Amino acid sequence: MPTDALRGIIPALVTPMSADGALDMDAFSAHVEWTLAEGVHGLVPCGSTGESATLDADEQHRLIARTVEIAEGRVPIIAGAGGNDTRQVCRLAQAAAEAGADWLLVVTPPYNKPSPDGLIAHYRAVAEAADRPIVLYNVPGRTGQNVPPDVIVRVANAVPLVRAVKESAGQIDQLLTLLAQRPAHVTVLSGDDELALPALAAGAEGVISVAANEVPSALVSLFDQISDGHLAEARDIFMRLLPLLRANFVESNPVPVKTALELMGRAPAHVRLPLVALRDESRARLVDALKLAGVLA
Repeated sequence: MPTDALRGIIPALVTPMSADGALDMDAFSAHVEWTLAEGVHGLVPCGSTGESATLDADEQHRLIARTVEIAEGRVPIIAGAGGNDTRQVCRLAQAAAEAGADWLLVVTPPYNKPSPDGLIAHYRAVAEAADRPIVLYNVPGRTGQNVPPDVIVRVANAVPLVRAVKESAGQIDQLLTLLAQRPAHVTVLSGDDELALPALAAGAEGVISVAANEVPSALVSLFDQISDGHLAEARDIFMRLLPLLRANFVESNPVPVKTALELMGRAPAHVRLPLVALRDESRARLVDALKLAGVLA
């Protein structure tokens, strides 16, 4: 698909690590290649699921550049470049652009809780620094601040390079309001796997997905069925996957999804502090969900 358009199933890539916390670039490369072979429509390195909060600038650059190298222009690369210091975010955005990213995923600044005018100024500064289209990422569970649809519309109208929204508030009414009010140039992507079916059925263009690390082809099938108007078939796929979509958040993301990939034999489960390994009771629930999804014997 064209790299200047976003649609479909887009995995928020995990960042495989060794036991001592070093990047496992071989495992990362293999994971990127596998998700592409499974038919995904884009890739997000260095997002929340990629543990961006504990990656330094050099590590982010390496991961983005490797993703770009492997993808070879087949799908758009939406690189995470977020934070609560606009100057630092601009530097990360410039580095992501230099590494070849097609888009930037820029979370609303956590902790600071900027006003609508502050959000406009923040996104305008990032757009001017990197000259790449931006996905505005609203995730109040991480940032402590929900950005309602009317404010998102203000930001997108004031900063034309804000051309997409990853809506992760977990509220279907807010997502529907955003779909109804968005400017014509703005793509809406669900950031909540559990809302994938209603979001796509209501007109969202795609999903930036945690579960697409584990079951990419099943989610691509879900997207294709909805696109073809086969809602009953899409519902069947979604209900089979729903326990996994929920189990991925039984503890802090990405601990469950990295554990799942280790159980599947695809990548190590190691995470960086302050994250720790999944508890036994959560692991049992995850195993059951993976079996229901058909990816674990």
